[in-house]
Amino acid sequence: MSNRLTWSGLQVRFLALVSVYTPAEVVEETGFSIDTLRYYEKIGLLERVDRNAAGQRRFSQEDIGWLGMVRCLRDTGMPIATMLRFAELVRAGDHTVPDRIRLLEEHDRQVQAQIANLAERQSYIHHKISYYRSLL
Repeated sequence: MSNRLTWSGLQVRFLALVSVYTPAEVVEETGFSIDTLRYYEKIGLLERVDRNAAGQRRFSQEDIGWLGMVRCLRDTGMPIATMLRFAELVRAGDHTVPDRIRLLEEHDRQVQAQIANLAERQSYIHHKISYYRSLL
């Protein structure tokens, strides 16, 4: 077995034990920039992140999980104001589950509309490709 594979295996086992992550690790894990993470914390989309004795941010596994949800919502076009509303609902407790469902169902309808729109545009592109191939 190569050293690289051994190190990778050790690294994976070590990371599974880690309960806090540096901003650089969170950037690598989530794809968000450090500036975006700071902004999300500032506006309340990400709850206040714990800090170490030197004042450096230390993210939890829960923070990373939440950022995964935020990444999904952002990548599917949910506006920040709606993400903030969703975050408020989550933090308010389980009694808001019906409201969360409604919010996500509405977003899902918008995503479905985007997918349909893209499918139409893709069909047009395929038509143009066929047309240009016929000219060859």
